[in-house]
Amino acid sequence: MKIGIVGYGTGGRHFHAPFILAAKNVELSGIVARADITRAKVSADLPDTPIYNSLTEMIASGVDAVTISTPPHTRHDLVLESINAGIHVIADKPFAPNAAEARALAIAAKDNGVTLGVYHNRRWDSDVQTLKSVIAGGTLGELWRLHSRMDLDDPSTIEAGPTGGLLRDLGTHLVDQAIYLLGPVLSVDAQLNNVQLNAGRTDASFALTLRHENGATSHISASKMNYVNRRELRLYGSGGSYITQSTDVQAQDIFAGKRPTDDRLGWGYEPQSHWGSLNTANGSTVIPAKQGAYFEYYEAFERAVRTGAKPPVTALDGVATLAVLDAARQSGKTGQVTMVNQEISKF
Repeated sequence: MKIGIVGYGTGGRHFHAPFILAAKNVELSGIVARADITRAKVSADLPDTPIYNSLTEMIASGVDAVTISTPPHTRHDLVLESINAGIHVIADKPFAPNAAEARALAIAAKDNGVTLGVYHNRRWDSDVQTLKSVIAGGTLGELWRLHSRMDLDDPSTIEAGPTGGLLRDLGTHLVDQAIYLLGPVLSVDAQLNNVQLNAGRTDASFALTLRHENGATSHISASKMNYVNRRELRLYGSGGSYITQSTDVQAQDIFAGKRPTDDRLGWGYEPQSHWGSLNTANGSTVIPAKQGAYFEYYEAFERAVRTGAKPPVTALDGVATLAVLDAARQSGKTGQVTMVNQEISKF
């Protein structure tokens, strides 16, 4: 599958290109970049990869699929252009301003026979894959309560203004992970903490309580302006608990200059010092980390395009996550528990 990337900021450069290059049966066939400084980065990183001035130009060159990794307010129109051209699309998160507009894109993709996937790549984090395997093992029994915390000391990366904010950034990942682990969400109780930035008032920290259909509850929190770095997952059930504090190993390795093509088999494992513990009546057991591999997303997407199967994260999965974020916004404004519109993520 020939795939091109639209946008070469942090997303395209660090979280797409290296994993496309590591994926089997996938070829990186072009980058859309306009600014001279960005084109220079592409040339330095990927000297043999064509650079295009626009999505239209790249589509005309003959690609099978595109990844849209431009700023949030630009994504909707670029995704729609790809769909209308009959090109399969992977959209960075969040791929639309709200659940209603995301649903419209999902319908357009279906009507045009195009595979539309959302890049919720953090399902393929080592800590999440390990916890998923613990849940599948059944030792925890009836699942009661998930605590998911991701604090980053990284205020410079907060996207300000109405299309930005931490809820739509880290919140998209953490909500999707909660749905991936525990299933659909019925309601949200949200506390959003805002700061005044040059582009407007923006949420820079949040805490959400999600009530899932299966009776479990997720408590999700994140910040970027509190001078702390901490990633933690805790899951409680009738049979015990699982607790881990991880290092966000894939992101840290990418920013350190490492690439999955250097050691595909050894890529993305949390170090042993950060393996989680499964705690039951029989005692505490350290659980070896599962591999975290964002390139597996691209391999699954290629199989979906080739076979007609569902992509690894469907457009309706993305709609469901945005429906939770929409409800969280409303809850944050009113101070009340808000029901999630679950019907919007169904055809």
